[in-house]
Amino acid sequence: MDFSNLHYYVPTEKKESPSVIEKDLVIYGGTPAGITAAIQAKRMGLTVVIAEFSNNIGGMTVSGLGATDLGAENAIGGLSKEFYDAIAKYYGKDKQWKFEPKVARQVFEQWIKKYDIPINFRQHLRVVKKTNQNISEIVMEDGTSYCGKVFLDCTYEGDLLAFAGVSYFVGRESNATYNEIYNGVQFGALHHKFEKWIDPYIVEGKPETGLLPGITESKQDSLGFQGQGDHRIQAYNFRICLTNDATNRVPFPKPPVYEPNRYQLLLRYIKAGIWDAMKLHTILPNGKSDLNNHGAVSTDNIGMNYDWPEGDYESREIIFQDHLNYDLGMLYFLSNDPQIPKTIRDEVSAWGLPKDEFERTGHWPHQLYIREARRMISDYVMTDHNCLKQELINDSIGLASFHMDSHNCRRVVIEGRCVNEGDVQVPIAPYEISYRSIRPKAEECTNLLVPVCLSSSHIAYGSIRMEPVFMILGQSAAIAASLAIKHKTSVQDVNYEILKQELLNCKQVICWSMEMEDDPIRRMEETFANK
Repeated sequence: MDFSNLHYYVPTEKKESPSVIEKDLVIYGGTPAGITAAIQAKRMGLTVVIAEFSNNIGGMTVSGLGATDLGAENAIGGLSKEFYDAIAKYYGKDKQWKFEPKVARQVFEQWIKKYDIPINFRQHLRVVKKTNQNISEIVMEDGTSYCGKVFLDCTYEGDLLAFAGVSYFVGRESNATYNEIYNGVQFGALHHKFEKWIDPYIVEGKPETGLLPGITESKQDSLGFQGQGDHRIQAYNFRICLTNDATNRVPFPKPPVYEPNRYQLLLRYIKAGIWDAMKLHTILPNGKSDLNNHGAVSTDNIGMNYDWPEGDYESREIIFQDHLNYDLGMLYFLSNDPQIPKTIRDEVSAWGLPKDEFERTGHWPHQLYIREARRMISDYVMTDHNCLKQELINDSIGLASFHMDSHNCRRVVIEGRCVNEGDVQVPIAPYEISYRSIRPKAEECTNLLVPVCLSSSHIAYGSIRMEPVFMILGQSAAIAASLAIKHKTSVQDVNYEILKQELLNCKQVICWSMEMEDDPIRRMEETFANK
């Protein structure tokens, strides 16, 4: 299998005569937020350009995350709703929230062509120039520069906001920081935990032999206490598109670097009688599926991503390749290693990579699932008070409705057994997202909006960080940018009443009422009951 095109970062050479691109709105990041922002900007008469870090558009939505993390259907409006309507139309359905990656890509590509949106790929940010608190120019590794009236950071990492000197946080705040309940260190999760006592040592019962791979720490004095803040972030993985159609199936190949010892913890867990690593295997159309993490040991490469958010591009490439080797290696191990029971090997081998997906990258998704990285700190920080409707805001630009969801952040040893730490899954009802949370403090930057790495605590971000919400926030950010340009104001001084009317004109859903209820809490509880 050819994985030579499967990279996070390949350096670009500086051009002899680099371009200077001037647009009203400059968008850094071709994620779904960046695409909806660009379309909305075009609809409002702005000139726009997208500078995308990779060779691909569409972020996770086109890279395996075909089982939409939805929450409440009625909370989705604007271009986000238009996207899912286009998906439904493709499949000849009234509603369709699950889709193949290539179909999502097709929808986005059709939109980009329709609105004539210029996209420059492999744009690796190196310099941000500011005049006072205004970004005047951003410069890429190849020398290309972009000048704009307003800039949007639509990356999953928040690279532009960081280069621009905007405040941010990485990790988990303590509960005490914002008087929250579900932030910081979290032991005692009901889900994705070890269901049996599993010895963590290479030779069981012998600590002197060392820890099995995949266990991040064993010192009891480093465990911390419930709600304590730290630098850790929830685990990353690939959302892997699989197929059980024999005519379209490629058997799982060995990864570029295969280390079967990485899966000894998984093997020990299976031998203890627990086989659930591939249980969260959501069926998509045409014999495909979206494989996500499930259980104590699965596709989440727990604890191996801490250096990603603030890492340089070369460091991220190393982490990217490690996650590729881990996830693909797990599938190869489960389907081929003779230590795995034959029934499980046969079950896993019935699946493979789809020939008609990700043809340039060995049929493997090109985007690593960056569940969280930097989070801006603005005048207003979204917290679990918002998610639980204990605090209401009066400048809504869209709704979030998925439960507060943090994947595990580390795997530790407590009293001689393996314990996962950090998983949180708390039901919520739809709630409003503040405009203040996507704009920086005025003293830091006055022409930047951040619809992805917005101002939020770790646990609130666990609810907000869903692809449909990013599409909503990207569109709303573009509307605000248009108003700032039209009225020649900073993004902080955009008149919210005017913004609100424009949002409603674009069919954004910015408030929730009981009449709209489709009971996301009940559906979440039913989902857990079926696990």
